[in-house]
Amino acid sequence: MKPLVRRNDLVYPELSYEIVGCAYEVWDELGPGHSEKIYQKSYAIVLRTKNKKFQEQVYYSLKFRDEIVGKGFLDFLIDDKIIVELKKDGNFSKTNIEQVLNYLKLSNLKLAILINFTKEGVKFKRIVNVNPC
Repeated sequence: MKPLVRRNDLVYPELSYEIVGCAYEVWDELGPGHSEKIYQKSYAIVLRTKNKKFQEQVYYSLKFRDEIVGKGFLDFLIDDKIIVELKKDGNFSKTNIEQVLNYLKLSNLKLAILINFTKEGVKFKRIVNVNPC
């Protein structure tokens, strides 16, 4: 039996594992073919049943020279540490990754997890902010 390898360079490894596990629970029960909104609502239910501290649809604004030039909403902020963005797609697009990187820069958080519900199952990507303030 292979020993469990622990990496010391991962950001929030235990919480990340739990977050991704919640997505697998959603997919296992719902399967493929639902709208992104259905996956989001179901994901929130799983987080609640696991007593996770989270906020849903977190408002953010983008400022340029002290004026708001844009605004939007993060899908989830978990434990005030990790941004979770849910998608329903086949692959991670460059636009998806850039979106999450921008969220990290705006929030000064260290980690985001991009979760994609696909026909084949859950795919996820950990995205690290290498320069948090």
